[in-house]
Amino acid sequence: MLLNRRAALAASVATIAAAVTPRPASARSPTKRKFTMSLRCGSVGVNVNQATAIDLAIRNGFEAVTPESHDLAKWSTDERDQRLGRMKQANLRWGAAGLPVEFRKDETTYQNDLKELPRLAAAMQVAGVTRVGTYLMPCSDDLTYTENFRVHADRLRECSKILGDHGQRFGMEYVGPKTLWTSKRYPFLHTMAETKDLISAIGLDNVGLVLDSWHWYTAGETAAVILALSNDDVVACDLNDAPTGLEVDQQIDNQRELPLATGVIDLKSFLKSLVAIGYDGPIRAEPFNQELAAMDDEPAAAATAKAMKTAFALVDDVS
Repeated sequence: MLLNRRAALAASVATIAAAVTPRPASARSPTKRKFTMSLRCGSVGVNVNQATAIDLAIRNGFEAVTPESHDLAKWSTDERDQRLGRMKQANLRWGAAGLPVEFRKDETTYQNDLKELPRLAAAMQVAGVTRVGTYLMPCSDDLTYTENFRVHADRLRECSKILGDHGQRFGMEYVGPKTLWTSKRYPFLHTMAETKDLISAIGLDNVGLVLDSWHWYTAGETAAVILALSNDDVVACDLNDAPTGLEVDQQIDNQRELPLATGVIDLKSFLKSLVAIGYDGPIRAEPFNQELAAMDDEPAAAATAKAMKTAFALVDDVS
């Protein structure tokens, strides 16, 4: 019943928004999906190097694979050419890389990682990587909201400048579960609206959002907030379902499910909204699921591909 009410409300709000709010042309007429099904090995319990991840993605029918900057920086020219050639032959694209900078800790750790970022960004650029993202911790025991906001804006602005110099867009993922953002003394941003405030404060045109159906759901958001975006606003996406038997404010961040495993999250509305805005980037499963992590690498990749293909089928007939 809760899911039905959520879907009905989302449809109602989206209808009103469409009537009164101008949107980009790509958002006015839904088309077939442009986004890609991407394999992010670490999120499904698969711990392999970049070359093996490429092979796993190809064998299991993925359309993209997450780039690992440190691995790419180690490739020789011959290794890079051979592996990129294999990807091209299989029509496999790059997904979004993780930001290789620890910006959440002390200044020394941050500065040391920042010094390495130009080298890693250059390695990604040569390999053709154009998207990078990270998550934002929604709480702190040490920094007030204002202090934390200032640190994030300053540090991530510097990272974004370097990435932009190497042709890369940078996305930030808000983390929605109430059980997490209330777990420390000072809550921090945990909604799309707050993250958009941070994007504005950073003030660079290569900065946008990483959307996750899990955080969209736990933040109490609807299709309308996605429909208000454009493709340029979204750098990467994650697709997850939630365990049954819990109210939304009881959900725990590292206890998720593969797409459509439970039907708790309205993934059809989430995906249809991405189709409507013309989103053309990667979508990854990120369930942090113990059962999936216990599988061998090949079965884990296969199970992830099966779940994502089933979810994508919800919108593959949109015209």
